[in-house]
Amino acid sequence: MTTSDSESAPQTITKKELVNRIAEDTKQTKVVVKEVIQRFLDEIIEELTRGNRLEFREFGVFEVRERAARRAQNPRTLEKVYVPAKRVVKFKVGRMMRERVCEDEAQPPKPGRGSARPEQPPEPPPPKSPSPKPPASNSPF
Repeated sequence: MTTSDSESAPQTITKKELVNRIAEDTKQTKVVVKEVIQRFLDEIIEELTRGNRLEFREFGVFEVRERAARRAQNPRTLEKVYVPAKRVVKFKVGRMMRERVCEDEAQPPKPGRGSARPEQPPEPPPPKSPSPKPPASNSPF
């Protein structure tokens, strides 16, 4: 991805587009690539349905979490409503994805990771000048 791509609005990439790219790169037919990708996605769903945790090193971890039943409030009507317990899929980002997608490139290196000098604590902000007292008011508030 080029710099101009990252500055523009994000695009939605479909499975079809990924199939086309992978088929071109691997010299496989689109039908074979689509079947492999679909089988991979189906297997992820099947394992999560069984309650299993899927770990793809450097990429991330998929797991199912139980959410307890609770009482909530409709913000529009203020009516109390019951929200039943449910299972949700949680994804935890892996190291490689976090480094390539999530971390800002402008951040300085973390201490102990190739940094030549120790990190200095930030300078404290300048002291605030005392603000004048507001005029007295007859309001009870």
